[in-house]
Amino acid sequence: MANIQWFPGHMTKAKRQMEANLKLCDMVIELRDARIPLSSKNPMIDKMIQKKPRLIILTKKDKADEKETEKWIKFLKDETTEVISVDSTTENVIPKIVAASKKVCKPKLDRMISKGIRPRALRSMVCGIPNVGKSTLINKIAQKKVAKTSDKPGVTRSLQWVKLNKDLELLDTPGVLWPKFESEEVGYNLAIVGSINDNILNLDDIVIYALRKLMKDYPQRLESRYSITLDSDVFKVLDAISIKKGWLLRGNQIDYDRAMKVILNEIRDEKLGRITWEKVNETNQ
Repeated sequence: MANIQWFPGHMTKAKRQMEANLKLCDMVIELRDARIPLSSKNPMIDKMIQKKPRLIILTKKDKADEKETEKWIKFLKDETTEVISVDSTTENVIPKIVAASKKVCKPKLDRMISKGIRPRALRSMVCGIPNVGKSTLINKIAQKKVAKTSDKPGVTRSLQWVKLNKDLELLDTPGVLWPKFESEEVGYNLAIVGSINDNILNLDDIVIYALRKLMKDYPQRLESRYSITLDSDVFKVLDAISIKKGWLLRGNQIDYDRAMKVILNEIRDEKLGRITWEKVNETNQ
């Protein structure tokens, strides 16, 4: 998997632009997908920002397991990092983001006030991997369409400033991926939620990985959705689902191509409910 070339030229350019503009910013707002808070973290961003104040926004919280999101918020916070979760489509995100930004930048704001300087608007770079909901959030904040939105990763291609209000200005950046996966698990998690193009990884491998995770973490969802009794063998579970749903070819042979496509679509369409693919207690990071 590490040999797959998926670092397009516009992402290399974006990384250079981000590094050049970071010195203009007081803080960084990093967007991650609430369903995969570690896999949607870009390791390059850590290296770029170092100890600069950071607000992590877990997006798409309406698609993630609520209890797991609360655990991640507590786990990811530290002395220079605040963490919140949002649903950019229905929620009024502005007060939440402004309050969290002021909190993480409080030492800087206090220093300005102690010197008799009237605090100006905080300047924040907004970054995140493709398809993490960044454009949707920017448009919601700006209360108009300033960023292109799409279900396809990699839509935003240039940097632009967006004035939130008197307290916060945002520098929007393109979604930037990193040159290779640290592990197969990261790649599969990104694929399940659609953060990388579907043709990068094998569909069968993605679905088998997803079924194994569901069997471990959400077994009742599988049994309820497909009216099956779970087996410990993932391939027997796949067969049972396919037979129950009638995904068959001539001679009662299972139509695996159809099964894989439909199961992945049902996961993405939340037919199995709100799922978090990474758990805090499974990591020491």
